[in-house]
Amino acid sequence: MIYYLIALFIIIVDQVTKYLVVQYMELGENIPIIENFLYLSSHRNQGAAWGILQGQMYFFYIITMLVVIGLIVYLQKLPNDQKWMKFALSLMLGGAVGNFIDRLLHQEVIDFINTFIFSYDFPIFNVADSALVIGVGIILVLTLLEGKKEKELSN
Repeated sequence: MIYYLIALFIIIVDQVTKYLVVQYMELGENIPIIENFLYLSSHRNQGAAWGILQGQMYFFYIITMLVVIGLIVYLQKLPNDQKWMKFALSLMLGGAVGNFIDRLLHQEVIDFINTFIFSYDFPIFNVADSALVIGVGIILVLTLLEGKKEKELSN
């Protein structure tokens, strides 16, 4: 149950922040938070990461529904001692649903976090995107650690 509450928390934070951006910022407006590093930027994206697959809403609807169903099934089947994996899946579930809500309501995703990393203008993202990336990152680390542990046991 706690993992669904984590996903719900991500969805709420994501949707509230997007609402605030839409209400209080003009499209294309940039507000510096940390000069040359972090900006609030009102942006819309009809595609996926880096703007790929622009306007393919039905594709995103189908893929997101399949991902959400898969995440829920996987969360249900994982044993309770897999807390980090469940946490990662809950972040991914919240992120997927947060962006899905945007696509359903607006036919685009509201993005607003704009970062420059070593002068590279990273694609603008949102809370849902952050949760997805962190969730995937946790799974990657868990997978690497598990592989290392299996390798040590086989030696």
